[in-house]
Amino acid sequence: MTTRPDGAQALGRIRHMIVAGNAIAGRLPWSVPALLARLIPAWVFWSSARTKVDGFAIADSTWWLFENEYALPLIPAAAAAVLATLAEHVFSVALALGIATRASAAALLGMTAVIQIFVYPSAWVTHGLWAACFLALVAKGPGALSLDRLLRLDR
Repeated sequence: MTTRPDGAQALGRIRHMIVAGNAIAGRLPWSVPALLARLIPAWVFWSSARTKVDGFAIADSTWWLFENEYALPLIPAAAAAVLATLAEHVFSVALALGIATRASAAALLGMTAVIQIFVYPSAWVTHGLWAACFLALVAKGPGALSLDRLLRLDR
């Protein structure tokens, strides 16, 4: 019988602990992180959407921001203001409810890319976190705690 040196035994124990920990973590159902990946960015985009309106009208400050701070190179400011305001409202609610989740996540991923590239390029950490949530939802779906699952629109 050969004995391993102490360092090899320690590495073996560490490996065993990692494998055991991974096995435990692997039992976490996707529905838990999926729900968080939907709700947290949905809240961010919903909150942003609410700042863009005054009642049922687009706020004066929104028009100003899209003309001055958020100016995009390919789309007129007025159109961008309307589209962004509608998209943030619709897709954040859809994401929170888990209906049309993959499409909503893809749409908000597109908005995130536009914001990152054209508006706030130095905010890549925040945008990267949103993008990670959206990509996970596009790839894995909404999870069991969603209208998509209840209505059998997604697996």
